[in-house]
Amino acid sequence: MSSLDAYPSDVREQVAAARVKVSALHAELPRWGLVVWTAGNVSQRVVVDPAGPSERDLLVIKPSGVTYDELTPESMVVCDLDANLVEGDRAPSSDTAAHAYVYTHMPHVGGVVHTHSTYATAWAARAEPVPCVLTMMADEFGGDIPIGPFALIGDDSIGRGIVETLRESRSPAVLMRNHGPFTIGTDAKAAVKAAVMVEEVARTVHISRQLGEPLPIAQSDIDSLYARYQNVYGQH
Repeated sequence: MSSLDAYPSDVREQVAAARVKVSALHAELPRWGLVVWTAGNVSQRVVVDPAGPSERDLLVIKPSGVTYDELTPESMVVCDLDANLVEGDRAPSSDTAAHAYVYTHMPHVGGVVHTHSTYATAWAARAEPVPCVLTMMADEFGGDIPIGPFALIGDDSIGRGIVETLRESRSPAVLMRNHGPFTIGTDAKAAVKAAVMVEEVARTVHISRQLGEPLPIAQSDIDSLYARYQNVYGQH
């Protein structure tokens, strides 16, 4: 399908809602100091099949090379999971193929975010995982924040690296080597939260390293903290 008009009305309504949501969430990236100029992107899966996520799904993402203050719901572009443009007046983000690959191969993922946030990207440049030395990290990431492989931009190579790294990890974030963080979530808001948190802990652990060697947290305590935060903490 090459046009959104070919999709059922309920799917078109979901796309319209996703455009509003994704546009608003992009404003969170500069707000939290995670991006400069036009770098970075947020996407949201739109489930097409009533039975659940499938390779027929769509994604909503920002257009390439557009500044954050220019973004509106109408400027968001819609692509299929082969990264083909379905609706929009501009070319999609250069990272669209990576997002699409994640959605295709990780059906539980509903949102993907990419930034070049300073501290997280500094760890990626050294190809060093951020060690789990903070209770906040145990809560949010369930352990170390892993490093993904080096991959060139433009095809699904980055997406492959994300999936290979996170498929066996509790972490919703991966630091792609020499590139920067990609985060996933049940929806785009959850992925944005993970992007904010990965930068915060990368910064804190870096500062701790300047003072001395951070103290590790026992794996049993990491498991306990993660289970509590994911299943008990907050409003349920």
